[in-house]
Amino acid sequence: MPAPLARTVVLGDVMTDVIARHHAPIAWGSDAPATVEHRSGGAGSNVAHWMAAHGVPVTLVVSVGDDAGGRAAVEELEGAGVDVQATVVPDLATGCIVALVDARGERTFLSDQGANARMSAPRLPADAGHLHVSGYAVHNAGNREMVREAIATARAAGLTASVDPASVQPLFATGPRTFLDVVRGVTMLVVTVDEAELLVGTRDPARATDALGEHADEVVLKLGRAGAVYCGNGVEVHLPAVEPPGPVIDSTGAGDAFLAALLAARARGAGPTAAVEAGCRAGALAATRVGARPPAGEAGPG
Repeated sequence: MPAPLARTVVLGDVMTDVIARHHAPIAWGSDAPATVEHRSGGAGSNVAHWMAAHGVPVTLVVSVGDDAGGRAAVEELEGAGVDVQATVVPDLATGCIVALVDARGERTFLSDQGANARMSAPRLPADAGHLHVSGYAVHNAGNREMVREAIATARAAGLTASVDPASVQPLFATGPRTFLDVVRGVTMLVVTVDEAELLVGTRDPARATDALGEHADEVVLKLGRAGAVYCGNGVEVHLPAVEPPGPVIDSTGAGDAFLAALLAARARGAGPTAAVEAGCRAGALAATRVGARPPAGEAGPG
């Protein structure tokens, strides 16, 4: 009988997503036709939900408001098999995000972090083997010392740790130096080429992975249509992009699906090539659907 998989602990965020897919250019100061849907979201929550769909034990550490949105979000995650450590912040609402999605599937976010700005430190379960930190936890200034201590505690307990910056504009507001200082000690950085440019001043994949490699043992650099690069532990691989199995409808959460598949594959002992390939497949599939979560009852791809 195979040994049980080590648990991944995700330190992240919960959001209510209002997804507006506009069918014409936005007429600022007027109105434009759109299809509007309400979904559960939040980068950390999406990663945890996808990992549960992959069959990996996962604990999600979040903060929610004392409201219907927070209760519904926790209930949905627990129903998907996620162990949720939720702190209720009574004087703040559960986070909410408006996603404007154009005809190409590209999305722009308007976000209210709400209760995510006041997170609690994770309690590491005995079977935990990895800690993943969503960049949004770092971008909320009041969480930074907690994140720093959580990474140090996890590493001292023998866990590996990863982080993704989550989004360019919040990373810019946080500042590259502050971000890298807070996440010092992580073993893996997962970044887009835009985030790499902000963090280390270059879009060149070889130079970016070298520079980021000074801050983590492993670097995964996402290059969009050019695929992804893995560099670490003496191994460097460049994986081509995966063609989506259908039209790109909504890129919301595609990066979270990529990350969850990557971490799930690593939890099962996959090497870098197989893990990044799994991430590319999952991200491509996610972009062909509306919303940032796997459909109910569907196992994750990869």
